[in-house]
Amino acid sequence: MITVDYKDKRPIYVQLVDNISTMALSGELKPFEQLPSVRQLAVSMGINPNTIARAYGELERKGVIYSVAGKGSFISNDLSVFAEEKIKKVEEKLRVGISEAKNSGVSKERLIVIVGEEYDRD
Repeated sequence: MITVDYKDKRPIYVQLVDNISTMALSGELKPFEQLPSVRQLAVSMGINPNTIARAYGELERKGVIYSVAGKGSFISNDLSVFAEEKIKKVEEKLRVGISEAKNSGVSKERLIVIVGEEYDRD
């Protein structure tokens, strides 16, 4: 289910992009699955249609979805480029965090335990 958190400081369209991207990468939204129309999603979520259109435009630019004139928007069957970009961003965040932990005196062994615990958490 596509959701937004009104307490989140990020703009709603960014939350939508992140939410739909995550759902697509996790398989919750399947390749070629049709997304609700801009109007349908705007009405069901109580969000301005321009916000939904902006999110869909960003998702299309990133290759997460594609549009078919007169038919709607669909999840892309090839998310490899988007997935690789997301992995690179996560790796960079991890590198920064590891560097900060190392500089703060966290041992390698403790860091490995923390990573293992977080990775195994549901």
